[in-house]
Amino acid sequence: MTGRVLIVAGSDSGAGAGIQADVKTVAALGGYATTAITALTAQNTLGIAGILPVPAAFVRLQIETVLSDIGADCVKTGMLGGAEIVEALADALDALAPAVPLVVDPVMAAGTGGTLLDPSARALLARRLLPRATIITPNLPEAEILLGRPIGDMAAMKTAAADLLGFGCGAVLLKGGHLPGNTVTDILATTGAIEMFTEPRLGSRSPHGTGCTLASAIAAGIANGRDSRRSVVEARAYVRRAIATAPAIGAGNGPLDHAGAAQRTET
Repeated sequence: MTGRVLIVAGSDSGAGAGIQADVKTVAALGGYATTAITALTAQNTLGIAGILPVPAAFVRLQIETVLSDIGADCVKTGMLGGAEIVEALADALDALAPAVPLVVDPVMAAGTGGTLLDPSARALLARRLLPRATIITPNLPEAEILLGRPIGDMAAMKTAAADLLGFGCGAVLLKGGHLPGNTVTDILATTGAIEMFTEPRLGSRSPHGTGCTLASAIAAGIANGRDSRRSVVEARAYVRRAIATAPAIGAGNGPLDHAGAAQRTET
């Protein structure tokens, strides 16, 4: 059966990140993507020109309408925007999908600029969504916000990955791309285990949507029956291919090659 992934996130008019990147990723990896759009953005590779939030009641209606008919094998969240949408999502999941795996990408700011999660919503995210998550995928700035402290080196990153499990999630993939150096290390933390994935840094002018793509690739793996670790390993390989073969689109941070990177990696 094709794994069904419900994506709750914002729209990127430039199609490099957000709902558009999520749908392309899930489809490329053999899943079926449905959506609940939380906001419209006017953006391109140079930045965000404007954000138009979708009312929380309509976000919940999208979620309920999809789940009541199509269902989901995994739910993935991206840009949520504000506390009312976080609340609406959590309430809908409680009512209609309490046992469905959840991948939370705690999106707080766009790589091209712009705040994507209101500060008032951060505590609510931590209280209502992180404890039910199968896996969360913060980058270092997002982890610093969640933990309330800087993460400046690899030792601090290892401690942070373990501490993020304290929010109650099943696993943490802490992304280390913001640390300087010629390599990039991501850390997968589960109860009683820390695993490091280190790769050479890819020089690319097309990194837009990397976080969205990675989280959606993980969600596609989980929806198709893989465990969290295998989903992470395959998703990371997919994203690296998507960066390496990215087209030169736009004058700024360009999009990844979602379709061309779809060859599966087995572990």
